[in-house]
Amino acid sequence: MSYETIIVEKNDLIARITFNRPERLNAINSTLGLEVKKALEELVVDDEVRVLIITGNPRIREKEGQQEIKHCFSAGWDLSETAVVEPIVEMIASYEKPVIAMVNGFALGGGCEIALACDFIIAADTAELGLPEINRGLLPGWGGTQRLPRRIGVAKAKWMILSGETVDGKEAKEIGLVDQVVNKEALDRTACDFAAKLAEKPPLSLKKIKETINKGIDTDLQSGLKLEQEALGFLLQTEDFQEGIAAFMEKRTPVWKGR
Repeated sequence: MSYETIIVEKNDLIARITFNRPERLNAINSTLGLEVKKALEELVVDDEVRVLIITGNPRIREKEGQQEIKHCFSAGWDLSETAVVEPIVEMIASYEKPVIAMVNGFALGGGCEIALACDFIIAADTAELGLPEINRGLLPGWGGTQRLPRRIGVAKAKWMILSGETVDGKEAKEIGLVDQVVNKEALDRTACDFAAKLAEKPPLSLKKIKETINKGIDTDLQSGLKLEQEALGFLLQTEDFQEGIAAFMEKRTPVWKGR
């Protein structure tokens, strides 16, 4: 399927959704929201996709005979449009397959909130992340006031949200906002290598582990342990579990079927 504002690619069990509104710094408008929603719905039922990477295309302009490249994950909500944007942040947060945000350049406002909804954030040292909504008389309304404190702690989250200040990739790693920071030349390779490691794992285990952590973190310990035992009981009945045992005994690489 062709899209107007995103690019969807699949290769070796990994899918990539690339925001493709570079002239608007990949700002999220209603069309992009609808297209990401459609892509997510298609990829989640695709057995040939086990891991998802989300990233953004850079803006490239000619200036004084040279190319000027502005890297950008997403500058957030497109304020020139008043239409309601599809709630893609919550779709990403609850997505049953692992999702990696690959961030270079701006990840601001809603762009930062999309990254926060992913399971992992791998950023370039040139990345710039922040929630500057306060400077427009707003607040982060796509989960930023809730996910950022859970990721970096209340005090640091208040500092970022109330000041509207941004952090670069290095500082984002220091405060726990991103999981890994590398130079921009190594960003794509690093994200793809990590995605490939995840794609080698049994898909049902990936799904159940993510589901159990996400549901358990918002409940008490005993309820979380019950969720864990239910997920374990399910996995013990799968063909992949039998394959894992057989491969271990036969000293070979397991072949996961996702069933």
